[in-house]
Amino acid sequence: MSLASTFDVLTATAAIGIRPWAGVNTQPAVQKPEKMLMLYEFEGCPFCRLVREALTELDLEVLILPCPKGGERFRPEVAVRGGMTQFPYLVDPNTGIELYESLDIVEYLFEAYGGRRPGLAWQIPQPFQVLSAAAVGAVRAGRGIYSRPSTRPEEPLELWSFEASPFARPVRELLCEMEIPYVLHNAGRSALQDWAPPPLRERLFPDYEPSLESRRELKERTGAVGIPYLFDPNTEEGLFESQDILAYLKETYSA
Repeated sequence: MSLASTFDVLTATAAIGIRPWAGVNTQPAVQKPEKMLMLYEFEGCPFCRLVREALTELDLEVLILPCPKGGERFRPEVAVRGGMTQFPYLVDPNTGIELYESLDIVEYLFEAYGGRRPGLAWQIPQPFQVLSAAAVGAVRAGRGIYSRPSTRPEEPLELWSFEASPFARPVRELLCEMEIPYVLHNAGRSALQDWAPPPLRERLFPDYEPSLESRRELKERTGAVGIPYLFDPNTEEGLFESQDILAYLKETYSA
């Protein structure tokens, strides 16, 4: 493992310890939206992280439209749609609802699709929620905040991830910086078998059948369940392993 990849794993793992209750466990939404949700956000934003944690908890898919600072691809759309450049910004084509404010979005997602109120962890006062989410970004030394030149793909990519995964986070950061739109398949953990690393899971649970829709779809596509997994419909390329994905993105879409 290179020094850079070691840094990625160590700092992303340390970030999990700051919000250990968030962005891992999943209790799926009782109702899934027919049309895909859209989220304008950027990876290093603490307010945006709160929304991504809720999406993981609810096992909801969303089209991510990355809006890093200095970005010109999607960032201006938010000012046109909502009247100001503020993030996150959720668009729900199923209801016509468009929302700023992270905790308003979280509450909306739980009520509209979760069939329940946000749980106890979400009752922590907002300043503490934001402070801990900001600390996660600080550990990552500004990754996922500023744009870098890239070529826009014709179709959005697809990423299987969950918010607290230390291996998926560097991939999301790079996708954000390159302003590459992607469908985020939130594949959190809901059963004991989900916590086992793929090689160990194959030995201990040879008949493993994921309970979550997103994980089932990944297994049907690839024959395995590992996070992250990137699929690029523009090239038909599919990749596990974060370092392989990062190399692919840079080689394929760097300007």
